[in-house]
Amino acid sequence: MPRLVSAGLAALMLLSVPAAAEDDPVIAIVDGTELRLSELEASYLELPEQFRQMPIEAIYEPLLDRLIDGHLLLQAAEEADVAADPEVEAAIERARNDVLRQTLIERAVRDATSEEAMRAAYEELRAEPDFAIEQVTARHILVETEDEAREVIAELDEGADFAELARERSTDPAAARGGELGTFRRGSMVPPFEAAAFALEAGSYSSEPVQTQFGYHVILVEDKAAIEPSFAEVEEELRADLVRQAVEDLLEDVRAGAEVQRFAMDGSPEEGGDDEGDEEDDSDQN
Repeated sequence: MPRLVSAGLAALMLLSVPAAAEDDPVIAIVDGTELRLSELEASYLELPEQFRQMPIEAIYEPLLDRLIDGHLLLQAAEEADVAADPEVEAAIERARNDVLRQTLIERAVRDATSEEAMRAAYEELRAEPDFAIEQVTARHILVETEDEAREVIAELDEGADFAELARERSTDPAAARGGELGTFRRGSMVPPFEAAAFALEAGSYSSEPVQTQFGYHVILVEDKAAIEPSFAEVEEELRADLVRQAVEDLLEDVRAGAEVQRFAMDGSPEEGGDDEGDEEDDSDQN
């Protein structure tokens, strides 16, 4: 099996994951240093997605090679005092800062998207007047011309059975089912058809032909209802909203009261570059 070392993969990061000894066995000893399963698992999670689709057991040996090689490279870098290089020091500092910033954001997001927070947000959504989704159960008869559609409406007015008339006259494949379209929500049909269907009351049919690119429709609405989406149906969208709000709130908190001076690319002061000063000017005008 080819080794998964280096160039084509992300650089190895050795992470220390607390775990009980029996759950985190030693999987290699390199120059007296123990390498544990948790380090290999952390390395596995950093692989590109195509490798993470394979079970960790299937690529254990190349992962172990990668872990050992990574440790040897780190050991060689320390022996060469690579960290003393000013550019390396700056890179390490940037990496440290990135980890701190990212961790702060992740904590805010974790709190904002806890099960309790998600359920509370769902209940808030349920209280909104437009939360329930309208849906209709309908049949239709599709014909080629407006005159034919008006003939269909006249026959219905005289008491003809809608399903039978659909089987006889509709050109739509649903004709074999008596024109049955099933139940659909807003956004499922072409706009003219949808507007007409949702405007009808349950048990009524369209009194005027409805034109779309497919021809002329006569629509029968058999049932109308407003259905509340379940938690599972809105969970992903709700999570995305909470994540976005959590980040916005965090940024607002860290900006509050901060003294910020902004400068142009040449180092000259930007007009209105003192954020705190702008706030003070605003407060003076009030």
